[in-house]
Amino acid sequence: MELAPPIIAMPKPQKHSFNISGHQTSITLEIEFWQALKAIALAKSQSLSQLIMQIDAQRLDENLSSAVRVYILKYYQPS
Repeated sequence: MELAPPIIAMPKPQKHSFNISGHQTSITLEIEFWQALKAIALAKSQSLSQLIMQIDAQRLDENLSSAVRVYILKYYQPS
């Protein structure tokens, strides 16, 4: 008899609002991504808002939440 894989409960993404260049915007990320983003900001001696503004300025056409996830992934990938 083959057992079904365990069901993993995923936490609900959290939405946070920011003011970027005078425009109110929100970013929805899972808690693990928020924790990673805060750790990166701390390591770079930046506020969370400063880091998000930097990511926003560098992104192409992708949605900001997606751009943040990709930034975090690239930050933690070995060179």
